[in-house]
Amino acid sequence: MSQDMLAMGPEGAKVLSVFDFDGTLTRHDSFIPFLKFAFGKREFTRRLLRLTLPSLRYVARGVSRDELKAQLISTFLTGVEVQWVARKAEQFHELAWPRLMRPAGLLAVAAERESGAQVTLCSASPALVLKPFAERLGIQLIGTELEVIDGRLSGRIVGNNCRCENKVLRLEAVYGSLSQYRLRAWGDTRGDRELLAAAQDAHWRHFHPAWRRSPLRSSTTGQQPAVRTAAASQSKTEDQQGA
Repeated sequence: MSQDMLAMGPEGAKVLSVFDFDGTLTRHDSFIPFLKFAFGKREFTRRLLRLTLPSLRYVARGVSRDELKAQLISTFLTGVEVQWVARKAEQFHELAWPRLMRPAGLLAVAAERESGAQVTLCSASPALVLKPFAERLGIQLIGTELEVIDGRLSGRIVGNNCRCENKVLRLEAVYGSLSQYRLRAWGDTRGDRELLAAAQDAHWRHFHPAWRRSPLRSSTTGQQPAVRTAAASQSKTEDQQGA
């Protein structure tokens, strides 16, 4: 960490290092592959077909990303035992880890831990699915929470999808005001924009190949975080990661 980075934030402040998961520490989205693994190809395809109309409405801007995700979770997880999902998440993590995780991202997480920073994942993916990954990384986890009733998932999200401004709100609910930290953040889609804007040290697609990096688009308020990467435009498909 350079001296100018160390000078950022309140004097003597503790460093809070926040990593997005899907597309940042991983090579691609993890939730859809998890569902395919957990339910098997045939059942996964059958349930996915139910989402054809909502997906078309999303493309036509008839439903929001959060509404589409809520329908995805309802379609796949309503009435499913939470312990079954937890077991499948552990199995998926063991199987997917070698190909899913970006080596440079793993090194960065380890370096932040060794520096003494508080380190956490902050992801739109369900925390239940990401828990084995966070435990293996040895860091904290903030993710989208799923409602559990009598040991089964209701198919509903508790609170809000953990993306955009909700990432900042969830972090503050756990750690208090972010202004008391030197905040370091890593993200890769516009769902990370508010998180990166709040950070003194923001990293945009830091672990991606150079040709896939692009300047982060400014927010509706005209603010733009000082990210430390550049080059190539961002596609709608890539924005789905961490949705």
